[in-house]
Amino acid sequence: MVRRYTRYATILAGLTVMAAMLACGDDEQETTQPTGFPTTVAGQTAAAQPQPTAKPTAKPTAKPPQEATIKQYSAPPPMTIDPEKKYTATFKMAKGGEFVIELYPKEAPVTVNSFVFLARDGYYDGVTFHRVIGSFMAQGGDPTGTGTGGPGYTFDNEPSPLRRHDSAGAMSMANAGVRNGKGTNGSQFFITFVPTPQLDGNNADGTPKNCSVPNTSCHTVFGKVIQGMDVVNALSIRDPGSARTPGDAITTIVITEE
Repeated sequence: MVRRYTRYATILAGLTVMAAMLACGDDEQETTQPTGFPTTVAGQTAAAQPQPTAKPTAKPTAKPPQEATIKQYSAPPPMTIDPEKKYTATFKMAKGGEFVIELYPKEAPVTVNSFVFLARDGYYDGVTFHRVIGSFMAQGGDPTGTGTGGPGYTFDNEPSPLRRHDSAGAMSMANAGVRNGKGTNGSQFFITFVPTPQLDGNNADGTPKNCSVPNTSCHTVFGKVIQGMDVVNALSIRDPGSARTPGDAITTIVITEE
């Protein structure tokens, strides 16, 4: 009898350790999104600001089947763009329609270089806008559709006082804040429906924010919609924490260099 209880205790201990390991693995996946939406902003009242829905806390219990085929890279791509040239990105949507983004290689060369590389490599083909909040923004760029995916590498923020979230159509990098003194940008991006100056990486006077302070929003604006904003506005509203169907899919992104 003593041997039987000892055997059961050993099995129970083993199951406990396995459960703890699985829980730790789940905690490592953090939602990447525009962060730190404050209640007040200089020049605006709280009532005048768009209020996003609550941050989804649910995490996927299992990785999507397609995740096994998602491309991953060991490091950011080498610099291949020419900051002196003009770059545009044409988003062709699966449900029809397209919109064009003018990219900002001078102000955000590392960010634009990464985006251009991923687009040309087909990384965004079939990827959805997984998080779309009315009167705020539409977020995409995650092949898993959960808000936790990325290309396998991260790179630092490139905030510029010349490029801000000052109007609808600003295209910016989503991230999970600053870690070890560096930004956590990867493949995810968002497009604003309204001005969202609280997401700038610079203060109103142009000085840099201290992005290492918890809940401080620092997002790199690296482009803007110049054609097809009606297509962006028509993206399906979606909360990845509760949605049962995928968001609107991107067929492909065509990069033009002039």
